[in-house]
Amino acid sequence: MTLRTILKMGDPRLLRVAQPVTHFDTEELYQLVADLLETMHAANGAGLAAPQIGVDLQVVVFGSGAPNPRYPGAPIVPRTVLINPSITPVGDEEQFDWEGCLSVPGLRGMVPRWQTVRYTGFDVHGERIDRMVSGFHARVVQHECDHLWGKLYPMRMRDFRQFGFTEVLFSDIGTVEEE
Repeated sequence: MTLRTILKMGDPRLLRVAQPVTHFDTEELYQLVADLLETMHAANGAGLAAPQIGVDLQVVVFGSGAPNPRYPGAPIVPRTVLINPSITPVGDEEQFDWEGCLSVPGLRGMVPRWQTVRYTGFDVHGERIDRMVSGFHARVVQHECDHLWGKLYPMRMRDFRQFGFTEVLFSDIGTVEEE
């Protein structure tokens, strides 16, 4: 496992559409996933996408099975490795909530997301994943998969009056880094 540098907003690599993974169950894929998990954990991230560490592949990791200090009170999301994902909204209900991003450090914004989604994809072995989720879990997977399509959460915002520095908006969270 190697702790990787997280790219920050403004780096053009964050705006590319990532390439699908074509070979599963390889040492390279295992190493990438290990690096993503290590880097996410070290930064207290809710998730991390391969493009955020400069790797142009459709791989995201999210959740940890434990509370996240950057999102106190949020439900626990199971640790997931998701490759070549597809997301389909279930219904048309949206939810608005605050998001941050390790690639947009120190800021938070109010972002609309689908309340319930079905996501599909593959694990590192090429086994199919098919889940229907709601709430925070749905928000996290949508946020991470946006990175694969060259989108950062500010691009989803509708009202920039609800965008600001975490230390001002949420002084109770402290100086924990963003994701």
